[in-house]
Amino acid sequence: MLALVVRGFVQRKLRVLLTAIAIALGVALMAGTYILTDTINQTFAGIFQTANRGHDVVITPNKPFGSKRVPISPITEQSLAQVRGTAGVAEASGSIFSVGTLLSVGGKRLSTGGAPAFVASEVPKRFESFTAVHGRFPLDAEEVAIDEATAERENLRIGGQILVAGSAPAKRYTIVGIMKFAGGQSFGGAAAALLTLAEAQRIAGEQGRYDQIDVAARPGVTPSELRDRIRAILPSTIEVRTGAAQAATETSELESNLSFLRTFLLVFAYVSLVVGAFIIFNTFSITVAQRTREFGLLRTLGGSRGQVMRSVVYEGLLLGVLGAVLGLLGGIALAPALDQLFKAFGADLPDSGTVIETRTIVVSLLVGVGVTVLAGLVPAIRSTRVPPLAAMREGVELEPRALTGIGVLVRGLLAAVVLAVLGLVLGAGVASILFVILAVYVTVLLVRMQRAGAPARHRVVPALARAIGVLVRWRGITGRLATENSIRQPGRTLTTAAALTVGLALVTLVAVLAAGTKATIDQAVSRSFAGDLIVENSSANNEAAIPAILAPALRRVPGVASVTPIAFTVGQLHGSSGNTSVTAIEPSTFVHVYRVEWNQGSNATLLALGSSGAVLTKSYASAHHLKVGQTLSLLTASDRHVSLKVLGIASDNARLLGDVTIGLPLARSAFGQREDALDFVSYASGVSGAQVQPAVDRLLAAYFPQARSRTAAQFKQDQANQINTLLALIYVLLALSVIVSLFGIVNTLILSIYERTRELGMMRAIGTSRRQVRQMIRYESVITALIGGVLGLAIGVIGAILVTNLALSGSGFVQSYPIGTLLVLLVVAALAGLLAAQLPARRAARLDLLRALAAD
Repeated sequence: MLALVVRGFVQRKLRVLLTAIAIALGVALMAGTYILTDTINQTFAGIFQTANRGHDVVITPNKPFGSKRVPISPITEQSLAQVRGTAGVAEASGSIFSVGTLLSVGGKRLSTGGAPAFVASEVPKRFESFTAVHGRFPLDAEEVAIDEATAERENLRIGGQILVAGSAPAKRYTIVGIMKFAGGQSFGGAAAALLTLAEAQRIAGEQGRYDQIDVAARPGVTPSELRDRIRAILPSTIEVRTGAAQAATETSELESNLSFLRTFLLVFAYVSLVVGAFIIFNTFSITVAQRTREFGLLRTLGGSRGQVMRSVVYEGLLLGVLGAVLGLLGGIALAPALDQLFKAFGADLPDSGTVIETRTIVVSLLVGVGVTVLAGLVPAIRSTRVPPLAAMREGVELEPRALTGIGVLVRGLLAAVVLAVLGLVLGAGVASILFVILAVYVTVLLVRMQRAGAPARHRVVPALARAIGVLVRWRGITGRLATENSIRQPGRTLTTAAALTVGLALVTLVAVLAAGTKATIDQAVSRSFAGDLIVENSSANNEAAIPAILAPALRRVPGVASVTPIAFTVGQLHGSSGNTSVTAIEPSTFVHVYRVEWNQGSNATLLALGSSGAVLTKSYASAHHLKVGQTLSLLTASDRHVSLKVLGIASDNARLLGDVTIGLPLARSAFGQREDALDFVSYASGVSGAQVQPAVDRLLAAYFPQARSRTAAQFKQDQANQINTLLALIYVLLALSVIVSLFGIVNTLILSIYERTRELGMMRAIGTSRRQVRQMIRYESVITALIGGVLGLAIGVIGAILVTNLALSGSGFVQSYPIGTLLVLLVVAALAGLLAAQLPARRAARLDLLRALAAD
C-alpha cells in the first residue's frame, strides 16, 4: 500500500509540490519565529552573563510590582558604606545605569525604533562591562564615551560631540572613546553614553544615589554567603543577588518582555497554517472524488475499507513530512528576513548567529505533519465509502451521510471545548463573541440534521458568483462560462474561496478596529483636552517620560498662562494582588485644561484632593466595591502605605486618568515619582499659537531636546501614524496567509482542469481558441477570489461589530468603517485571483486536442 502511495506521489508531482508549499509557508513562519526569538534571547543572555562576570554580588533597587517605572533609587551613599563595611567584602562600587536621551548636535535621537538610550558611569576595572575599542574612558564632566554600534550607525567619531539629556537639562559632550558593552557590538537599537560617576548622577537626577552596587568577595567567601550577609543589613526596597542570579534574572525579564514578539508572530503563523489546512482539505476532497474508480478497483481486488483509508492517510502523512521539512528549511532562511522586516519598521533586534533549538525542529515537524493529516482525515474517511461497483462505471458519486443527533452533540461539544479554551485565554469580552459563533455553528448543525442527508443546497455561492460574474459577462462567452463553472461545484468553490476568506477577514477586522481606534482617539482628545499644547517625550516608547524641571521652565515662556504636569505611577490596593494605575495631577491648573466626565463629583472635588484625597474611575470603583466617602490603602512604589479617601468617581474614555487619581505632591513624596509623563500648556488670553509654540519649541530644542510640543491636531495625527505603522506590519504578516490561499486557488484550478479535460477538448474542437480558454480560467479564478474577498469583508466587518459591541461595550469605542481600504482589499482579492490563474490557464490552453477528446 505504501508503494502505491509513493507511486501516486511521483505521478502527481505538481499537485504535491503546490500543496506542500501551502503548509510549508505556515511552518516556515513558525520556525522562523522560534529561531529569531531564540537568537535574540541567547544574544542578550550572553550580554548579561558577560556584564555580570566578576560580580560576586549585585545590589539593585527592588522594582515595584513588576513596573518598568522605577522611583527614586533607595541605594544611597549610606547603603554603599554599609556594604563596604560588611565582613567578606573585598571591593564595592556604586554605579549609574539609567535611561536617558542621546542626540546628535542637530537634535536627532541616537537610539532607533523606540529602543531606550542609557546613561552609565565608569566603575573599577574588575566590574567594568565596557571595553574601549577606540580612545579612552571619560576623565571629566565634559567628556563622553559611546557604544560602538551607535558610533557606526550615526557615523560618530572621536572628537565629535553629542547631546545627553535626562532629568537634568541637555548638555553637550565631546566624544573621547568608542566602547563595546559586554563584548557585543549591538544590543538592539539601544544607545549608551558613558560618563564620569558624578556627571551620570547629575544627568539621571540621582545625586548621592546609585542604580547598582557591584560587590567582590574576599578569598574564601562564597557569593551566596556574602549575599546573605549584605541582605541582612539592607532594607526590603533593595534587591541583593549573586552575580549569576542577577544575569539569570535580567535574561528572564528580557525573555518575558520579548515574549509578546513570539506570540505576535506565532498568531500569523497559525493563521497561515489554518489557511493551509483549508487547501489540504479541498485538495484531498477533490482527489478522492476524482479517484473514485481507483478506490473502487482496489475494493474489487480485495482491498478493505481500512486499507483504502490508510492509503489516503499515508499520502497526507508523506505530504505533511515534505511540507514540514520544507517549512523548517524555509524558517531558517526566513528568520533573518523577519529581523530585517522589523528593522524596516524601526525595531533593531540584536542577534549573533542563528540559534536552532531542538524544540524548534520537533514543533515544526509535529505541527506541519499534524495539520496535514488532520485536514486530510475527513476526505480519508469519505474514501472508505467508495463501493466496489464504482470500478465498473463512471459518474459514481458518494451520497452525503445524514447527520445524527449524536453527531450534532459530539461536534457541538468539541466546538464548545475549543471556544471555551480560547475564551479563557483571550478574556471574557472575546468569550462572548465566541459564544455567538458557537450558537451559529450549532444552529447550522441542527439544520443539516433535519435535512436528513439531502444534498447540500448552496445559495450564497451561486448568488455571489452570478453577481460578481456581471463584471466579466461583458467579455462574452468566456465570462458566462467562467460564471457557470464557479457555480457548477459550489461546495468546492466555497472551500477554495474560504482559504482567501480567512486572511481577508482578519485584515478587514484589523482595518475596521484600527479605524475605530483612530476615531476614538480623535473624539476623546476633542472632548477632553481643553488646553493649547501637549508636551511629551518624542520617543516612540510610550513609557518614556519628561523631566520634572520642564514644567517650571515652560511657565517662564512668554505667552504661557499655565502649565499642568501629569505623572503616572503604580500602587497596590490592600488585599489585592493586581497593580493599581495612579495618575498624579496639579488640581489647580488641571481643571482648566481637561474636561472630566463625572459620575459623582465635580471639578471642586479635584481641588480638594490635598494629600489624602483620591478620585477613582467608575470601572475601578465597581470592581473593588468602593464608594465616595470610603477609605482605601495603597502600597506605593517606595514601599510606603498611604490611606486615601474616595472623594469622587469619574469616567474617562481618553484613558488619561488612572484607576486612582491623586495630587502630584503626594506622588513625589510617597510614591517616589521623579518624572512627569505629560505637560499640558495653556496660552495667555489674546496670544496666538503662532507666537507661543515656536517659543516653546526653542526652549525644548535648547534644554530639553527629548521633548516635543503638540497641538491637539498634531497629537491626533501622531497617534494615527503609530497605528498606521503597526497596521502596515500586520498587513505584511497577514499577506503570507493570502499568498498561501493563492496556492489553494492554483491547486483547485489545476485539479479542475484535469477533471474537465474532455470538456476542454470538446470546446477546442468546436472552435474555442487557446486565448478564450485562458480567459475563461482566469475569469473563473477572479470570481472565486472575489467570492472569498466578499465573504472575508463581511465576516471581518461583522467580527469588528461584535468586538465593539461585546468586548468593548461601555469603553467609549467609536465604530468607524474605512470604506476606501475595504474597496482596495476587494481589488487585491481580484488581482490575487488573476495571479493564481496564470499557471492553470496556460496548462488548460496547452492541452493536446486529440488526447483531451480521448480522456476518460
